[in-house]
Amino acid sequence: MLMSASDLFDELRESGGAVAAFNAITIEHAEAIATAAEQADQPVIMQLSQNAIGFHGRPEGIAAAMAAVANSSTARIVLHLDHITDVDLALRTRELGFSSVMFDGATQEYAANVAATRRVATWGAEQGVWVEAELGEIGGKDGAHAPGVRTDPQEAAEFVASTGVDSLAVAVGSSHAMTTRSATLDIELIRAIAERVDVPLVLHGSSGVPDDTLAEAARAGMRKINIGTALNIAFTGAVRSWLDENDGVDPRRYLAPGREAMAQTCRHYLEVVSGR
Repeated sequence: MLMSASDLFDELRESGGAVAAFNAITIEHAEAIATAAEQADQPVIMQLSQNAIGFHGRPEGIAAAMAAVANSSTARIVLHLDHITDVDLALRTRELGFSSVMFDGATQEYAANVAATRRVATWGAEQGVWVEAELGEIGGKDGAHAPGVRTDPQEAAEFVASTGVDSLAVAVGSSHAMTTRSATLDIELIRAIAERVDVPLVLHGSSGVPDDTLAEAARAGMRKINIGTALNIAFTGAVRSWLDENDGVDPRRYLAPGREAMAQTCRHYLEVVSGR
């Protein structure tokens, strides 16, 4: 069933817990995420990135498929647009059936980033859409998760005050698209940012972070843990194994084990993030 981002984060604020957020590229991703959330009896955030929209060509089809999967599930699912760099696309969040959007203005100069992010956040407050943004290094153009970038707690507090965003992705040691789980997070920095920033913190690039560190990050103040590459590793591995061992051209034969592998991976992360 669909759940609004604001309701979910209200719950997390009260409980001090964290939620896992998974990126969907195909309908099989969406089905795997929903299945895992049902099995783990945990709420989940299902994300659609601008890159995935580019793969499909348009957002309407995959967004509708994700909404249909979420609506038919017994799990509580938030739909979120991820790393949206196009303001006009961000402003379509509600139209597409989503309640949350991450606007990514990291490639812009700081003042332009603040202005564009404020525009999206102001619109979001009027429309009841949760708005996430990211901050790594003031003036930096590589985003919050470029190697070596770290978010300054005071700058993070000023950015939130200047933009009015609902949550903030911060740079504390993770990187996108890691295929090894070797990232080292700065837990003390997470605590320091959480003390200065009064909105939920978000960790991107979590596929490269070991389980125990993810759990520690959640305890230190991370409220949303984004995972994408780990699902694709599981999916590709299962499909490759099936094709190595079998003949056939029916995609259902190899998509099924790929979907199951993603569901198992999602459930594992849901349990790690929830502290089970």
